[in-house]
Order: sequence, then structure tokens, then C-alpha cells
Amino acid sequence: MGLLSKRAVSILNMKEHKQLFACPVCKEGMSVSDTGKVTCINNHSFDIAKQGYINFMTKPVNSMYSKELFEARQRVIASGLYDDLQRKIAAHISGTYILDTGCGEGSHLARICEKVEGSVGVGIDIAKEGILSAAKFYDGHIWCVGDLASSPYSADTFDVILNILSPANYDEFKRLLKPDGKVIKVVPQEGYLKELRQQAFAHSEKESYTNALTLQRFKESFERVEVERIHYTVPLSGDLVPKLLEMTPMGWHIENKEAIRLSEITVDVNILIGTLK
Repeated sequence: MGLLSKRAVSILNMKEHKQLFACPVCKEGMSVSDTGKVTCINNHSFDIAKQGYINFMTKPVNSMYSKELFEARQRVIASGLYDDLQRKIAAHISGTYILDTGCGEGSHLARICEKVEGSVGVGIDIAKEGILSAAKFYDGHIWCVGDLASSPYSADTFDVILNILSPANYDEFKRLLKPDGKVIKVVPQEGYLKELRQQAFAHSEKESYTNALTLQRFKESFERVEVERIHYTVPLSGDLVPKLLEMTPMGWHIENKEAIRLSEITVDVNILIGTLK
């Protein structure tokens, strides 16, 4: 027997973990057929694509994010820039089911799951191009195009929800978490990518950053909150500079990208860990 296709692997994976899923239209449970149809009792149906992902969107959405952005992001993360952050996150994870919300091309989730034995990684993003890249680069995980406002998951399902440098939906996070689950959110601190800020936005308000309001909202949303700051600087090879500019919104607003010269870059973030009780 030859190697299974990405679609066949995805079908088997979703069948094994079908209890995770609820119809984004009517919230009923879903079954997964051998042919790759994911269907609820009300006959709302979604197909697992040949690339090994599933699109749970009920209407088309135009994303501002391109294939090139996600492939640039994968290159930067694969370089090891976020290795220390990923190790710190993994150390806070126990349990099996990990959902990464706004997962992009899946690099954070895949690399964190490598460090958590027995974990099952599920990634969701509204941007189809991101999920296509995730399915291309990382086998063995469940990749979903979907909107958290009508998410395709059952209540009380996930041990951990990751929310890394992306917008949050705390009401939905609480619905999806198991009673003893946790949300791990990563938000920038003032030193995040400071070398880029200093060159691109010197003497402007964009040169500095504060996450005070984000931290306040997080603390209001969970009964118990831990905050851990991680700060480090790593060398950055010249070929990664244009990739970094491609992947970060800061880079989109720089007119003369060729003038940016970076030999190192700083990661400075808060890891917020929230539990419901």
C-alpha cells in the first residue's frame, strides 16, 4: 500500500476526533464519512479538501492576507526566532486538545505540539491562504478555515486555547474550554521588534507600543490570570529581513523597505494565562 494522501490522512484524523466538531450553522454534532464529508443531522455539509484542510465558512470572506505573507511568516518562524517563546508556552500546557485561534500558516501550533507529548493540534483562521499554507507545511494536525463568531467546535472541548499575537473572542473561548482549561494569549510589549520600529517609525507614535488595555480586558475575562514576560534578542540573517517586513503589519506601511537594515531583532511579549476558576 502506498502513502496516504493529505486528504486521506485528514479524513482519518477528523474521524478519530469528531467529537470536537459542531456545525457552524446549527451547532449540532457532526459525523465524518469515509469520503471526506463532514455533516450534521440537519444535512449541513462541508468537504475535506484534497490539500488536507476543511473550510467551515458559510459565506466567502475577503482576507487582506496573501499566500506570500504566510509563506514569509513560515520562513521567519522556522528560523527559530520564536523558539524561546514556544518553549515557554509549551511548558504551561497540559492535556490533549490544543486549539490555536488565528493560527495563520500553523507554525506556532505545530512547533508547540512537538513539545507537548500526546497533544492534538487544531488550528483555525478566517484566512484561507493561511490554512492552505498550514496544510502544506504541517501534516498530522487539523486545519480549519472558519470564523470564531460561528465556530465549528463543540462546547467544553479544548484543554488549551492559544491566541498568539491575534485578536481574541473571549466569550467563544469560554464556551470552547473544558472546565479546567486555560487560554494562553501572547501580546507584544514595548520592546517587540524594536529594531524595526526604531528604523521605520523614529520619532512617531508607532515607535512605542503599549498593551495595557489588552491586559485589562484579559484580566476582566478570567477569574485567575498569570502574566509572564519574555524578552530576548536574536541575530537575524539578511535574507530574513524582507520576510519579516512581509509578515508584520509594520512592514506594510514602510515605503522604502530596501533601506531597512537589521542584524538582530528583539522578541518582547507578555504571555497571559487565564483560567475560568
